[in-house]
Amino acid sequence: MSEIKIGVITASDRASKGIYEDISGVAIQDTMKDYLVSKFEIVYRCIPDEQDVLEETMKELCDEEGCCLVVTTGGTGPALRDVTPEATENVCEKMMPGFGELMRQVSLQYVPTAILSRQTAGIRGKSLIINLPGKPKSIRECLDAVFPAVPYCIDLIEGPFIETNEDVIKAFRPKAK
Repeated sequence: MSEIKIGVITASDRASKGIYEDISGVAIQDTMKDYLVSKFEIVYRCIPDEQDVLEETMKELCDEEGCCLVVTTGGTGPALRDVTPEATENVCEKMMPGFGELMRQVSLQYVPTAILSRQTAGIRGKSLIINLPGKPKSIRECLDAVFPAVPYCIDLIEGPFIETNEDVIKAFRPKAK
């Protein structure tokens, strides 16, 4: 059985310089610990909001580290330095727009500014990359919405079998015929 690796990338100029603690990256890691019963390893990076650095880090986590899932936080808004979706699009072979659509729909129930969020998702080889917003509360709301589809998506791209804690979140897999 292959080891499950999950990449977590925080795109933040200030957190990457140690100006403040990366609570968003921690929130993603804590959520994965809540969600998964499968044994997994987190591969964590906290980097500046630089598109070339984001692209190289995504490639490293997918291609070299072998992460089946890479979850990013930060850089999805309209500000000039928000370039995470562009980096994601540049490194992915297939885009998965339904992830961003659902995350915005869920976030709009809480804040009208969710419409400004540009998070997306895509496939690079046998890795699924998902962009999340930067606030821990929004991270959990968005992951609660999209994660039921994540294990099956990873099945379809020939990644490892991921089992969830069904008391916390139930993965959806179509019934075999």
